[in-house]
Amino acid sequence: MSPRSVKVNSWNGWDPLRHVMVGRADGTMVQAPEPAVRRDFPDDGFPLGAYGRIPDEMTAAANEQLDGFAALLEGRGIRVERPEPIDFSQRVGTPEWTHNSMFGCMPPRDVLITVGNEMLEATMSYRSRWFEYLCYRPVLQKLFEADPDARWEAAPKPRLTDASYNTGFWDTYNQLPLEEKLDRVRRNDLALTEAEPLFDAADIARCGKDLFVQLSLVTNRSGADWLRRHFPDHRVHPVSFTNTHPLHIDATWVPLRPGLVLHNGERPAEPELTEYFKVNDWEVLEAVQPESWHHEARLSFCSPWLSVNMLSLDENTLCIEEREVRLADQLTAYGFEMIPVPFRAAAPFGGGLHCATWDIEREGTLQDYFPRRHGRF
Repeated sequence: MSPRSVKVNSWNGWDPLRHVMVGRADGTMVQAPEPAVRRDFPDDGFPLGAYGRIPDEMTAAANEQLDGFAALLEGRGIRVERPEPIDFSQRVGTPEWTHNSMFGCMPPRDVLITVGNEMLEATMSYRSRWFEYLCYRPVLQKLFEADPDARWEAAPKPRLTDASYNTGFWDTYNQLPLEEKLDRVRRNDLALTEAEPLFDAADIARCGKDLFVQLSLVTNRSGADWLRRHFPDHRVHPVSFTNTHPLHIDATWVPLRPGLVLHNGERPAEPELTEYFKVNDWEVLEAVQPESWHHEARLSFCSPWLSVNMLSLDENTLCIEEREVRLADQLTAYGFEMIPVPFRAAAPFGGGLHCATWDIEREGTLQDYFPRRHGRF
């Protein structure tokens, strides 16, 4: 790649896409249990406490869809990068902890975010994902060398000692009544403590000068505060939704283009967040129900609301999972070209079309889409 042909630039999720990464399913693991996450798939050979590589036939099916998605994007003139998988089955650790497995590299969106000309690696909050950045480093190095204006940053690598987690969280939380769970969500009293900054990149929705950071099972207030200090020229807003298992904002609150945000109505937004969008002349559109409430894929930890986990190619073009026909019809009525993409087999490896990508370059400049203040925003 030559400096003239490569540019790191992306301020939002809807400007024309020119350069993107698409993940790979190779070697993905059902993670070994750890303080922040536990997998339990007894019907599929991985009961609570068990871990291991996802079966080869599932991996092959997922890679077929990922490769097909990459080819579709290339066919539309978009440059595509791919990560380099490592041995995710190996035991990993630091001087302060060891863990029996890693995870995978299908969802680069979780680890990486572009803000302007900066490529930022998130902290991550699972021990199984601490070293995942290694899969992306060859591409980051190449981009850094090719674009003399690109910035490459990594948030402080967390210690992830036991002090970073609420001990026995899942044992306690799963027994709570609904209202107590929702109260803990509102207080962000979940799996993580505030011992150190922690965030996943997929908990950030970019809208020019405004960055909306969901407080979740993998993102704490300290992480949102680190982002506020790191991006002093932006308005960084910690937000939450009525969702007992908040994990990544891109299946809940999805800005589609200036003036239109798609909302998963099963997870109501804070009234102040909704009003902030509305006073700035944005329409908050409630998404129709997902086409299927049951992922037929085995070993899937994903919600049916992956339906809204779409990749925008520009303000009028969206890639959507091929079975989400009702949502495609809903958005077609808003003038979008909807591109159906088969992607159900990829879900157990880390999510949907947005999860599986990281946008490196979108045409466009920094804009202020929210000139009017409201409440704490």
